[in-house]
Amino acid sequence: MGIFDKLFKRNKNEETEEIEKVEEKKEEIKEKIIEEIKEEVKVESLEKIENEVVEEVSKVEEPVKVNISQRLTKSKEGFFSKLKNIFTSKSKVDDSIYEELEDLLIQSDVGLGMTTNLINELEKKVKANKISETSEVYEILKGLMSEFLLSQDSKVHLKDNKINVILIVGVNGVGKTTTIGKLALKYKKLGKKVLLGAGDTFRAAAVEQLEEWAKRADVDIVKGREGADPASVVYDTLSKAEAIKADVVIIDTAGRLHNKANLMRELEKINNIIKKKIGEQEYESLLVIDGTTGQNGLNQAKEFNSVTDLTGFIVTKLDGTAKGGIVFSVSEELKKPIKFIGLGEKIEDLIEFNAKDFVEVIFN
Repeated sequence: MGIFDKLFKRNKNEETEEIEKVEEKKEEIKEKIIEEIKEEVKVESLEKIENEVVEEVSKVEEPVKVNISQRLTKSKEGFFSKLKNIFTSKSKVDDSIYEELEDLLIQSDVGLGMTTNLINELEKKVKANKISETSEVYEILKGLMSEFLLSQDSKVHLKDNKINVILIVGVNGVGKTTTIGKLALKYKKLGKKVLLGAGDTFRAAAVEQLEEWAKRADVDIVKGREGADPASVVYDTLSKAEAIKADVVIIDTAGRLHNKANLMRELEKINNIIKKKIGEQEYESLLVIDGTTGQNGLNQAKEFNSVTDLTGFIVTKLDGTAKGGIVFSVSEELKKPIKFIGLGEKIEDLIEFNAKDFVEVIFN
């Protein structure tokens, strides 16, 4: 091999080595660029996800704190103001105080039964403790009235991975459908999958109103044709609840039937279907009462309690009454807790009943 050939071969080898080095460098740069791009994409994706989360969180409305004291102004200035005046107008205890107190309690929808018990217990405690100052008697009365509420569980306990059924009963005109809509929105905001059952098939307007609330709360609804068997609607509602894995099912029922026997029969059928569908699991059966109707509301509670196993009450329109005694009488006479109270027209005005807060507000 000549010198030229050797030189050419060496140059060619060197050139090949250089090309290979360049190719290696290109690969390194390519891999580095790819890694940088991946990192940028990852960061961008993370930022995008974070922004989406922030956006979704911002959509969740902050719970509005309802000023209970302000909403109960009528009751505070009416019943409870008069109650306090009985004791502040006199310094010493005498029989006239018990007479005035009895009249006021009855006039304020506390009910005859609870009034009699309260007066008897009050007199016993006053005599036993040898109390003569009216200010001390007032504190004892406050304690006695509080006991009727504070000893009861007013919470609606939802179970995870279960269908939580809330059956709503009550006469027409007490705010039943509106209450169902507000409950639906409340649980929807808590992240629950809610389903409504339009069981009041005897009144076309009831189904339409419930449909409107379902749209506002963005929840599903099951309805039957007008005049359909309410029990069949309940069955279909619970079947759909199983299929969509609903967390909370709120069922409306007829507010008016021809007579007590029909009411009993209809509610019995509905309750049997619920029990067959959810087994031994407990469920809520809540009666909606208009707080402004006084003794009529209490009588309705007694009627419904005699035909179905109520678990509690929802007292609406409490912001519109100067009496307010029904809160005590319905709990004491029927031995069932108040679960929610309505203090206005807004959605947030339906609040869970907290007996301690309620007593503190009205007596102060």
